[in-house]
Amino acid sequence: MTTQESAHGAGTPVHLPADRMEAAVFDMDGVVTDTAGVHDRAWASVFDGFLHARSDRSGVAFRPFSHDDYLEYVDGKPRYDGAASFLSSRDLQLPTGLPSDPPGYGSVCALGNLKDREFERLLDRDGVLLFASTTTLLRELRARGIRLAVISSSRHLGAVLGAAGAGDLFDVSVDGLDAERLGLPGKPDPAIFLEAARRLGVTPDRTVVVEDALAGVEAGHRGGFLMVVGIDRSHRHERARQLRDHGADAVVGDLAAVDVPTDQAGGQP
Repeated sequence: MTTQESAHGAGTPVHLPADRMEAAVFDMDGVVTDTAGVHDRAWASVFDGFLHARSDRSGVAFRPFSHDDYLEYVDGKPRYDGAASFLSSRDLQLPTGLPSDPPGYGSVCALGNLKDREFERLLDRDGVLLFASTTTLLRELRARGIRLAVISSSRHLGAVLGAAGAGDLFDVSVDGLDAERLGLPGKPDPAIFLEAARRLGVTPDRTVVVEDALAGVEAGHRGGFLMVVGIDRSHRHERARQLRDHGADAVVGDLAAVDVPTDQAGGQP
């Protein structure tokens, strides 16, 4: 199991509501595993290729897909929603297409499928990193009887957790395949978090959400969850403000800043 810590420390301590907490739902990418960066690189490869091709055809100046574009328009969303959101931000239009569209530039679905293929290539090449502080927090929560779930809009949740050796950390999981099968709308709709709570057998008002994406913290807030903890690994004041504006009750630079409850309703230490 490979682990990685935040480079800038833990930040201001955050205390979980021990007397009311029975469960926690963690987003995977950027919270449990360092795969948010893999998604970012995969989207950059796809969108830059698309934008270069458009520039060559139209003569419009090429403006690359940026990390800020990823954070604002794509992060945490299902891949087709993310593709459509970014295209809209540039006033670009493509037909929606079908999920069966071959990877390419001809439709929103084709772009999303191309990103999926690029993500798999990068994952195979670079592997998966776990954040050490997240792993420590998960094990300490489990030791105190807190029920744990992991969610992801990605279809690759199982493969990523398996590659990271992290499958034993969670009681249940909900991924993009589950969302598609159940017809769950993507974040910022809270449906995927609510499904995770349902599978854990807990109510949202007894469950903490841990997220790093704007769409994810908004989903946790809209779902009426007990507490939404946002992670800002960039350690930028503007990013922390955005997370709070979207519904985070607390923002940390690393989960080492989160205090583990010493007593809670879901079990005994």
